[in-house]
Amino acid sequence: MSQLIINKNDYSRIHQCITTARQNNTIKKEEAEKLASELKNAKLVEPKEIPGDVVTMNSVVKIHFQNSKQQMEFTLVYPKDANVKERKISIFSAVACALIGYRVGDEIEWQLPSGMTKIVIDEIIYQPEAAGDLDA
Repeated sequence: MSQLIINKNDYSRIHQCITTARQNNTIKKEEAEKLASELKNAKLVEPKEIPGDVVTMNSVVKIHFQNSKQQMEFTLVYPKDANVKERKISIFSAVACALIGYRVGDEIEWQLPSGMTKIVIDEIIYQPEAAGDLDA
């Protein structure tokens, strides 16, 4: 598994979302700490330096769960933009939190509400940085 890579804009925005959610009591303490811990261990880079195979905010990703072979495709978004019907999943969700900063092909062991699972990143269909949308 590779080191997490986060663009500096995403890093700042995610931290702001965590701070706001804590103030509004809309995130559990454990979830906030888990996400903050993931970000703390990441390599921070400028948006234009993000490799095209890294999951970033507003990326459209295709994954599967190794234990069930279930596949999912969704957009990883900030909490205010989350909409399950449109397959826009908040960074605060367990699945999105597990994926941020990882690369296509990575296998991530993660605790979901249903238990420990292994998530595999199959494809990034759209990544803002690769598309030139550096402020997305």
